[in-house]
Amino acid sequence: MSASRHPAPPAKIRPGRRRDLDALVALENAVFTTDILSRRSFRHFLTAPKSSLIVAEDSGKLAGYALVLYPARSKLARLYSIAVAPHIASRGIGPLLLAAAEAAAARRRRHAMRLEVHEHNTRAIGRYEKSGYRLFGRHHRYYDDGGDALRFEKPLGDAKSPA
Repeated sequence: MSASRHPAPPAKIRPGRRRDLDALVALENAVFTTDILSRRSFRHFLTAPKSSLIVAEDSGKLAGYALVLYPARSKLARLYSIAVAPHIASRGIGPLLLAAAEAAAARRRRHAMRLEVHEHNTRAIGRYEKSGYRLFGRHHRYYDDGGDALRFEKPLGDAKSPA
């Protein structure tokens, strides 16, 4: 290995913007084959007060996104979707986006993050477990392909109650 090789700089994390719409739709279609978010949905989530659409940029291009929803009258946040561009999937962008999503939820004073993941998505399941998520349930036939969703949850911030 050459001594001149340096690790790539980390991706830049920022809020999604309207100008990201085309890249978000293209990424969604490159990553998912079912349960795909539409252009209209992305347009809505970019400005909805009850959501955070966080993007990762790598070399000026969209490298991934995380979409967090904040249900009304709840202290929970929901990681609705997360996607990383396939050509850079092993660069640590997924965990970076997940941490940014958790930080966004904590800033909104949410006590925990919940998510659903396809039962056969072993890579994502491993990532969530490594990040401190714990399995707590299952939705049968949740996805368009008939697959079950595994439900995970992670407490955010200081889980201790004040004395």
